[in-house]
Amino acid sequence: MSITILFIGDIIGKPGRQALSRELHRLVDRYAVDLVLANGENAAGGFGLTVEVARELFSCGVHGMTSGNHIWDKKEQVPLVLADHRIVRPANYPEGVPGRGSMLLTTPGGISVAVLNLEGRVYMKNLECPFRTADREIERLRQETPIILVDFHAEATSEKAALGWYLDGRVSALVGTHTHVQTADERILTKGTAFMSDVGMTGSFDSVIGIGKEQAIGKFLTQLPVKFEVPKKDIRLNGVVVRLDRSTGRAVSIERINLSC
Repeated sequence: MSITILFIGDIIGKPGRQALSRELHRLVDRYAVDLVLANGENAAGGFGLTVEVARELFSCGVHGMTSGNHIWDKKEQVPLVLADHRIVRPANYPEGVPGRGSMLLTTPGGISVAVLNLEGRVYMKNLECPFRTADREIERLRQETPIILVDFHAEATSEKAALGWYLDGRVSALVGTHTHVQTADERILTKGTAFMSDVGMTGSFDSVIGIGKEQAIGKFLTQLPVKFEVPKKDIRLNGVVVRLDRSTGRAVSIERINLSC
């Protein structure tokens, strides 16, 4: 017997949310999905997450949300957003910050799934070591379920690959987020962990990783602050479907999704 998890890549603003609303139920039916996860840290206007937007995504059929460095962008909303047990932030932030770094979800069929969120350190913040944090968190989570999915929100492909191999056989799947560029390296590692460097994004591809081309180019040219906008053309949904053995947690298959909406 197996369990199927759909993970949706970084949702960017209203266009990304609308794509999810239009396509999610069809994807769930097509792949017989048991659990839907999504990275929601950019779902509110392209930066951050609000309670209202989170409710909208849950109403579309998302069961749980991961995040990353942009979860803090809507500062006034952070305590309320992260009070929801279905939303996690990276576990390797210092002790005392709001929220939690992992969650335990239950499928409609009664199967427990653990979701662990981690953030990379290469070209990013100097956080606690994601490798050591993973050691600690996985030991605890495996007491609850053999099915563990990791969202590693990181910039460097090398760091993602290294953590994938480090956790091979100890987690069911490790998928990367943050770069908004879907990779074509999905595979099952030697000891049974499904891996993909980056799931990609759900939003406008008439953009620079989800934000307006003109604003992004202007910032590179001038190095001055600009107000970014979320474009509305060429909307696509990026994701990955992972099928897992429900008794062992080992990956059976992994399939990349790049859907024009």
